[in-house]
Amino acid sequence: MIRLLIADDHALIREGLKQLFTLEDEVEVVAEASHGGQVLDALRAGGIDLVLLDITMPGISGVNLIQRILAHASYPPVLVLTMHNEPPIARRILAAGASGYLTKYNKPDILMAAIRKVAAGGRFIDPEMAEQMVFEASSPAQRLPHEVLSNREFHILRLLGQGNSVNEAAEELSISNKTVSTHKARLMQKMRFQNNAEIVRYVVTYNLKE
Repeated sequence: MIRLLIADDHALIREGLKQLFTLEDEVEVVAEASHGGQVLDALRAGGIDLVLLDITMPGISGVNLIQRILAHASYPPVLVLTMHNEPPIARRILAAGASGYLTKYNKPDILMAAIRKVAAGGRFIDPEMAEQMVFEASSPAQRLPHEVLSNREFHILRLLGQGNSVNEAAEELSISNKTVSTHKARLMQKMRFQNNAEIVRYVVTYNLKE
């Protein structure tokens, strides 16, 4: 039996997944979470074999949350289930230590295959995503500008691109305003942005919103 933690801030998604897993004898949902803090609390309680994780939740999320999870050797593997089907985001998530990456556009049988493989210690990448990544790797010139950013700079880019202020981004990431401002200055230099409007335009153009 695979004991599963479902982490998604949408109650309907969690309920739908739980209904799906009632049809599967090998999976049991033992915990659920709607934000990063609840994920860490549930993991401290133990008894979880796999984290099925949405990367865009309130509070700590995405790369930061995955790194927090995997900082503890006893914590289970992470399978990301997300709406984001952009290869740059998948690469960052996998580089952060996630064992699998799957979009919500897939059919239930693909999700179950991913759960089985990751729970058994393997790795799984969304089939369509894997194809895109292979073709991008064979054409380096097609790499996107934001891929030069660090994980922290990329996260701040996405927050600012949604219209968040420096203060709001600092609160979201639990860091100081000065730290956010420093990362903002660096990412603007790397991306050759002149103002906030260019940040917003870029994030919208490349569908990088949280």
